[in-house]
Amino acid sequence: MKRSLVLAAAAVVPALLAAQAPRAVTEVTRPAAPLPHKHAPQPTTAEITAADLMTRLYIFADDSMMGREAGTLGNVKGTDYIAAEVKRMGLVPAGDNGTYFQTIPLKTRVVDSTSTLTVAGSPLVFGTDWAVSGAAPVTINNTPVVFGGTLGDSTSMIPRDSAAGKVVVFAFPTQGASLRALRGAARLVPNAAAIAVVAPPQVLGFMRRPATFVDDPSNAPRGATTPTILLTPTSAAKLFDVAISALTPGTAGKPVTAEIRLNVTPVPFPARNVVAILPGSDAKLKGEYVAIGAHNDHIGMNGRPANNDSLRIFNHIVRPGGAEDASRQATPEQQAAFDSAYGAWKIAHPGAAVRMDSISNGADDDGSGSVAVLEVAQKMASLRTKPKRSTIFVWHVGEEKGLLGSAYFTDHPTVPRDSIVAQLNMDMVGRGAASDVVGLSKDGAVLHGGPNYLQLVGSRRLSTELGDLIEKVNTDDHHGFTFDYSMDANGHPMNIYCRSDHYEYARYGIPITFFTTGGHSDYHQVTDEPEYIDYQHMANVAKLVEDVAVHVANLDHRIVVDQPKPDPRGVCRQ
Repeated sequence: MKRSLVLAAAAVVPALLAAQAPRAVTEVTRPAAPLPHKHAPQPTTAEITAADLMTRLYIFADDSMMGREAGTLGNVKGTDYIAAEVKRMGLVPAGDNGTYFQTIPLKTRVVDSTSTLTVAGSPLVFGTDWAVSGAAPVTINNTPVVFGGTLGDSTSMIPRDSAAGKVVVFAFPTQGASLRALRGAARLVPNAAAIAVVAPPQVLGFMRRPATFVDDPSNAPRGATTPTILLTPTSAAKLFDVAISALTPGTAGKPVTAEIRLNVTPVPFPARNVVAILPGSDAKLKGEYVAIGAHNDHIGMNGRPANNDSLRIFNHIVRPGGAEDASRQATPEQQAAFDSAYGAWKIAHPGAAVRMDSISNGADDDGSGSVAVLEVAQKMASLRTKPKRSTIFVWHVGEEKGLLGSAYFTDHPTVPRDSIVAQLNMDMVGRGAASDVVGLSKDGAVLHGGPNYLQLVGSRRLSTELGDLIEKVNTDDHHGFTFDYSMDANGHPMNIYCRSDHYEYARYGIPITFFTTGGHSDYHQVTDEPEYIDYQHMANVAKLVEDVAVHVANLDHRIVVDQPKPDPRGVCRQ
């Protein structure tokens, strides 16, 4: 699942976020005993089984896939595996030029180090004094500066008219700080020449990293594109004659001149959606499609190897949300609990070698969804009587980089977009145990999983009928799940509805449902390994999704859309 900008920032600038109130989580239940580190693959069957899923996931989330980051060799290997499997099943290629692949034009963008920024004729040093976030080059010459207030404090913002044609400088909030505020800054004053935000030096390091984007001229970026310049407090002080903390909105500063250039290069390896079709059996309905999807990428590798076993125990006690809780530090009680737990683990594993690990294998996120879709495809392909409507299976690339592959597919579908009657998305469907913190309710209550636990998101946001049908299938066909809709609440701060591939279909008015067993302490960590997956639970989820897909495909009418459709070019808000 894609991390929101606020969560990515937490991993990079923990000191910045330390002022936030910690979650009220004191759960120290030990995670379930793991399976073996390696597993010999076995032939898969037509049925959806835990054994099949285990074989598939140990292949797909193996170290040899190198974390499957979009645009890398590891992701190519992962998508090759998926394509080989759907070919073996006899599914019809639905990618580019008769293949199973739809390649997206993924590129990287970095600021050229020769870029310049001067304040009243005095140059600032790129990377030390300033950085920039934006999709376009910047040229401004002796442009007036005005202080706009503090991000997130709507009572202190200057009027939009006062920002027109100027460089608007915002202070970064000292409480509840997050980089999410940076994303929204440009929308506050879209008529400004540029935005400048006074931010801690750690943020500059984060924003200097290469950005990936889809170079698709046919579709304009969503939301405002005003460039955002990041300034350290020291460099920002050169803009004004008084301290930043003493400024009032509307205070004029010294003029700024900037020439900011960007270097854009294609990623070294193709970034590919995998697309395959199971044709329908009804001559009149086979031109309509039920879409089933997951994302095939993860976050790759990093240069900071960690002790896999000790990190897993530490995160389970201190950071039960994994990367969601990256800024949390251990309390004395938690540190003592970790020392005890890790000591017990070492006693139970005498002579065990330290497993230093730098590969984020993404077994649950979203290896689980990817292989579950393969199992669903194999089951549906084996049916004696195929569903009336066709089924299109899409393994999206670049979800972790901002839903890039699903956005590209829905902007450039390989079947008519209005022929897709519904989309069922699986992302992180391999966990959900009682020992997992699977999320938080809108009011901050801790959510735990269980043997029949499953979260549904978005199932009634466009179609009441789809949500009702899933409930009915679960009951009538005795799947036995207890559905949790907590994460689907309007205004939920975790914004899950907007953070996986289903939304890219929903923005075009296609009814969706997101199936997930929720978060856990291995989320976006090197510890998200196949040995920690509950394969029977995952098989049960896949069976439900297959059953729902067949029911939707066999309806005598399209799923009814009875709720307002979003703006396809708008910004998603749960």
